[in-house]
Amino acid sequence: MNTLRLRRAAIAVATAAVLPLALTACGGDDTKDSGSKAASSTAPSSPAGESVSQGPGDAMAMDKPFGAACSAVPEDGAGSFDGMAQDPVATAASNNPVLSTLVAAVKKAGLVDTLNGAQNITVFAPTNDAFAKIPKADLDKVLNDKATLTKILTYHVVGQRLTPAQLANGSFSTLEKGKLTTAGSGADYTVNDSSHVVCGNVTTSNATVYIVDTVLMPK
Repeated sequence: MNTLRLRRAAIAVATAAVLPLALTACGGDDTKDSGSKAASSTAPSSPAGESVSQGPGDAMAMDKPFGAACSAVPEDGAGSFDGMAQDPVATAASNNPVLSTLVAAVKKAGLVDTLNGAQNITVFAPTNDAFAKIPKADLDKVLNDKATLTKILTYHVVGQRLTPAQLANGSFSTLEKGKLTTAGSGADYTVNDSSHVVCGNVTTSNATVYIVDTVLMPK
């Protein structure tokens, strides 16, 4: 009888000693798990996490061509955005059908090699419709006057690559030695308060091109 009581007492003591250790171990696991769950649940909503993930996307968006007229650019071939990026600017423009009048003018002025050989420039390139706004008699006169034509065309060229952000409120010297001004935001920019960018941020191997809807005239 005494032996049985001793055994029961020993079991009770052992149980009393082991139970707190078991509870402590379980409590430690729960704390660890809850901490992990809390960390994982708060991480996605962290402002820092959102900022890091959005930053590269915003930067990439700024690198892409923009504007309503960009839809007219072929999806592939030499006249596509990828194709133009491989060629210097005068060659790239010759592969874009909406710039055929500009290309003809550049050839008449003898500026093909000058534009193709320049490095890191920006060209504001008038569309065919932009040239069509000029009365035909006046346009023909300019096209046959090399000095005047050269002056007008070089006024459309800035000696550095301009990003859309720089066009927001800018004043830039041109190869013609004059000044042009830009203003706007997002995908809406004007040059000299009169000419609108209809397809901007087009990359060629040596230039950034902003296609505009009005020919720019130097003072």
